[in-house]
Amino acid sequence: MPEQKKIIAVVGATGAQGGGLVRAILADKSGGFAARALTRHPDSDKGKALAQAGAEVVAADLDDQKSVERAFAGAYGAFCITNFWEHLSVEKELAQAGNMARAAKAAGLQHVIWSTLEDTRKWVPLSDDRMPTLGGKYKVPHFDGKGEADELFRRAGVPTTFLLTSFYWDNFIFFGLGPKPGPDGVLAITLPMDDRKLPGIAAGDIGACAFGVLRRPDLVGKTVGIAGEHLTGGEMAEAMTRALGQTVRYNAVSPEVYRGFGFPGADDLGNMFQFKRDFNDYYCGARDLGFSRSLHPRMQNFDAWLGAHKAKIPL
Repeated sequence: MPEQKKIIAVVGATGAQGGGLVRAILADKSGGFAARALTRHPDSDKGKALAQAGAEVVAADLDDQKSVERAFAGAYGAFCITNFWEHLSVEKELAQAGNMARAAKAAGLQHVIWSTLEDTRKWVPLSDDRMPTLGGKYKVPHFDGKGEADELFRRAGVPTTFLLTSFYWDNFIFFGLGPKPGPDGVLAITLPMDDRKLPGIAAGDIGACAFGVLRRPDLVGKTVGIAGEHLTGGEMAEAMTRALGQTVRYNAVSPEVYRGFGFPGADDLGNMFQFKRDFNDYYCGARDLGFSRSLHPRMQNFDAWLGAHKAKIPL
């Protein structure tokens, strides 16, 4: 009899991180894992595409713990993620993480990956006025909520690997962070990072790294960080210049200026980049490139990502 495949329940299977994990599982034909894709809308075009690719597609709503328990039932492990930018609410994110942690415990899962980030308040307390406090409780809301939720998985007694992710290079396509023409018409990327390095990654490679984590039960209980490359703003601008065939400059601004740009989330992102800048040695060190490549040997660097995606960057 062939060995039963271990089912991995993938939250956010139609998104960048979860979708990358589903693809990695399906691509590993000789592997011992099967993909169960969780989505609120199994009948959507993305849900149907996952089913057609070979995944089991099931309905789950992170706001409904019972639905997550049903989706996790019988699985070996799960990939858990929340999407702060969908609702901009740390409280909602914490509630969803708690639902997943309790559902994982109820289902008896043996290996959970929680896609997380640092709680920056451990480095910059709310009393520290180096950066503004947001919403009365947070320094970097979309980081702090995920970092705070780590404890929910520990408290539930769930065997968890805490996966620290990095800046998506895909943000240059989808998040409005791509090159913009300056007053002289020359393109520039604008970041408040001074000359510090920014760990970055192709969003799809996060899921492939998560697949590597699932094959490492020794990583249960550990916090691990991943990145494809650590680059300064100047180095990213030089790579874009080569890829796009036109000059791209790096415009280094202060976090104060960045927070004042006024787009939704500018204050959150300004604080985020300031955290990465001010604690750069820690932040890069927590995202070791050699370890990342050991999880996913075909990890893209920025040049490779640009080669595949440069046509999608809006100019």
